[in-house]
Amino acid sequence: MLTFLQSLSWSRWLLSIVDVAIVAYGFYRLFLLIRGTRAVQLIKGIAVLLLAVPVSQWLQLNATHAILQDIQVMLTVALPIVFQPELRRALEQIGQGRFFAEPLVSHEEVDMVRVIDEVARATERLSQSRTGALIVLERQTGLREYAATGIPMEALVSAPLLENIFVPNTPLHDGACIIRGDRVVAAAAFLPLTESARPGSELGSRHRAALGITEQSDAVAVVVSEETGWISVAVEGHLTRRLEDRTLREMLLRLFRRKPHPGLKLWIRGAGR
Repeated sequence: MLTFLQSLSWSRWLLSIVDVAIVAYGFYRLFLLIRGTRAVQLIKGIAVLLLAVPVSQWLQLNATHAILQDIQVMLTVALPIVFQPELRRALEQIGQGRFFAEPLVSHEEVDMVRVIDEVARATERLSQSRTGALIVLERQTGLREYAATGIPMEALVSAPLLENIFVPNTPLHDGACIIRGDRVVAAAAFLPLTESARPGSELGSRHRAALGITEQSDAVAVVVSEETGWISVAVEGHLTRRLEDRTLREMLLRLFRRKPHPGLKLWIRGAGR
């Protein structure tokens, strides 16, 4: 191996470095492309399945190994379908020349208590005026593909801003407002409607959209009914209705409470002994 490396000329060395750099940068841009979308969770699931194949063979779990191999073959066919939105966006960015030019977006620590207070204040006033609203707060699963269907904003979250977004008969009121961290990233966004609600039920389009987005992601959706003024929260496909301002704050704070890393928790517990 050493002899082979010594036999390479300086030009061949340079081409090899450029080759590796191109591949590395391509993976880097691909990571930026899928970050903030549901594809991250899908890739984690696929990685677990791929890792389970050699593990099951090593443990001589023959039936499990045979099933996992069949799933691996099916994944090869299903991948273009599963990642269709990301593949389409990548081709669009390559065609527009933005695939290699999009900057890295840094994720800063945000004060979620302040964000929740602003959302609760806005929903309370919207409820009093019976103004319909749909506010979606992003958690671990990215909502970039849904935010792309609306009007980009990148504005700091505040109660007056949220109230103005949902003023009736304005360009932004029809659709969902998506919040990432302490920023309103988009307004008037279109969300998938749930298929679990039965036809003829009292749920309107906002409530169906809130259930739909929480069925497909771990986001939290806050809904204000235009007919009754009731405040509802959708989480994991379940809708909690007729919430008061204080109850809404407590529920959102509980949902967005930071969970300590298990390893750190065990270290702290051991250090306290």
